[in-house]
Amino acid sequence: MTSPGGGEDRTRIYVDGRWTDSSSAGVIDVVDPTTEQVIAQVAEGTAEDVDLAVAAARRAFDGWSALPGSERSSYLQKVADGLSSRADELAELIARDMGMPVRLAAPIQIGMPTANMAAFAQLADTYGFDTEEIGNSLIVREPVGVVGAITPWNYPLHQVVLKVGAALAAGCTVVLKPTEVAPLISYALAEIMDAAGLPPGVFNLVSGTGPVVGEAIARHPGIDMVSFTGSTGAGKRVAAVASETVKRVALELGGKSANVLLEGADLAKAVPDGVFKCYLNSGQTCTALTRMLVPRERLAEVTELAVGAARQFAPGSPFDDAARLGPLVNARQLERVRGYIDAGVAEGAELVLDGRETGLESGYFVGPTVFSGVTPDMTIAREEIFGPVLSIMAYEDEDDAVRIANDSEYGLAGGVWGADTDAAVAVARRIRTGQVEVNGGSFNTAAPFGGYKQSGIGREGGVYGLEEFLEIKSIQR
Repeated sequence: MTSPGGGEDRTRIYVDGRWTDSSSAGVIDVVDPTTEQVIAQVAEGTAEDVDLAVAAARRAFDGWSALPGSERSSYLQKVADGLSSRADELAELIARDMGMPVRLAAPIQIGMPTANMAAFAQLADTYGFDTEEIGNSLIVREPVGVVGAITPWNYPLHQVVLKVGAALAAGCTVVLKPTEVAPLISYALAEIMDAAGLPPGVFNLVSGTGPVVGEAIARHPGIDMVSFTGSTGAGKRVAAVASETVKRVALELGGKSANVLLEGADLAKAVPDGVFKCYLNSGQTCTALTRMLVPRERLAEVTELAVGAARQFAPGSPFDDAARLGPLVNARQLERVRGYIDAGVAEGAELVLDGRETGLESGYFVGPTVFSGVTPDMTIAREEIFGPVLSIMAYEDEDDAVRIANDSEYGLAGGVWGADTDAAVAVARRIRTGQVEVNGGSFNTAAPFGGYKQSGIGREGGVYGLEEFLEIKSIQR
């Protein structure tokens, strides 16, 4: 059989340590968002496929969970090494699959998850699963069981690794439903898992749609926990379905993150950094700093700086070194983003840079877009756009900035820029989000990642991500 990750036959599922036919003959087209051409097909999995995968995962659980952490670590390190050895190939696969420029995809879409897989390998070996004592009680941390992982298209390998790597390190077995929109990298990961020699049933992949495969995973009584990343609306549905069997749920959902530029901040640094953080991955990032909050008297100055920075984000083919914005992932996302830009204009925001038309002959492209004079009640200030659209908003004083930043149903990320670091940190503490960067602080893959409010439940990454997949038992002696 041709390699499922890099070859042509991806119309099978991976269950119980082997590639096998789905119970359905249906397939899902995978479309290159740059050329708008079908480049592959994947299996359109079924609830029956999920049943088979869950049965395999349950059979494998006792043996896998009983392995010493050092042995699980060895398997996971082999997976990390496999990812590393194929990094260039996988970056190009990402660029074709979902459109991120390949020179960014290599360090971000491949480099970060490779590092995370290696980190989970180390944690499997070093984490104290049964080292805590409280009085006469031994506190034991045990794997939660069979995990159902449902993952998105915007970071289609990174979000898989944050779930699968952590779950396997904890001693769980996994049934993965990757995104059907950009699934090819998950097929490549399954191939790497297979080459690493994981015992049959420890890792299983069933491709398909959310309403069929995703619902079957969330509802299945043989799954002990479901970990989901995606839209808030879909996350609510997963939680509701999972509640029928009272299984644990971890949700990483939407965001509408504020970037607060305090009086005295270095605007020459803060504004271009904020534009980049808004436009990364063509704005298709849940942590995107889409709301730039500035002192009212600096609104015109910041707007001019933002437009200048935004003009540097040329849209184009992911394989063009000059391109900084790849396409949006599909036609539906293109129409969604254009619709939000239309709404911003209709509601009275000042469109100072319009990216609706790029002049490119093919591809789902939206160019860099900047709105100024945006008010908190506007749609573009409240709803997650998931495109390269920046909203610049004015505030009166620091308290007003914090109020606007927190005036959201989301609470995933944020930023604060200030001349005094301690003062900026004090503002960051007041912002109700799961993570806040101060003066452009770099993303830390080992730090806990997750949100407040409707941005989710639970944390991913590092020790905190591992512990999401553990139960706690007290043994009294």
